[in-house]
Amino acid sequence: MSILSSYIQKEQQIKQLQEELDKLKNDERLKTELDFKSHLEDLMREFDKSAADVIKLLDPTQEAGQGSGTAKGSGRAKRKLKIYKNPNTGETVETRGGNQKTLKAWKDEYGAETVESWLVRTED
Repeated sequence: MSILSSYIQKEQQIKQLQEELDKLKNDERLKTELDFKSHLEDLMREFDKSAADVIKLLDPTQEAGQGSGTAKGSGRAKRKLKIYKNPNTGETVETRGGNQKTLKAWKDEYGAETVESWLVRTED
């Protein structure tokens, strides 16, 4: 692709993005959310509270900084970090589960027992 065609393509993308941005700016839902966010930030400043404080206040069971994707009270312990090093390539893989792409490829190629022997260390 020539530099001119690349430039023209980028201009078209900018124009398309600008149109999408203009549509969003006129969307009442966005205006409402921005207004809410602004009021919330004003209140947080007024009462000297952080986002984590607000989250903790609204949902005491949710720990600040923790994603909502975790199951509450699941009781499952966090898996140990396993670090493998391929002696053939020098490549290192860190994983907490068995579904790591590179690790699976190694096990397919070299065999699970061989790959397990490449375990360098385990961390909590």
